[in-house]
Amino acid sequence: MTSKEGNRIMQQYVVLQVILKEKLWGTGSGNLTSLEKAINDQAAKGYRLHTITTASSGSKGMIGGGDRIQATMVFERLG
Repeated sequence: MTSKEGNRIMQQYVVLQVILKEKLWGTGSGNLTSLEKAINDQAAKGYRLHTITTASSGSKGMIGGGDRIQATMVFERLG
């Protein structure tokens, strides 16, 4: 769904995906700042986080590091 603002078409929704990589040793994501940045960037553009879902995949072995979590976020335009 889109709306027109001047000559610009404004999207009502934006969908983004961020891949979070778990640390090799211990627990917790090593890059939550990328998730935070994606949310703050969209907020600065006038969107709010509407929905977030996650899916995880197993480790890719000793060389590949820890598990990966894919966060899919749907942002909705405010106003």
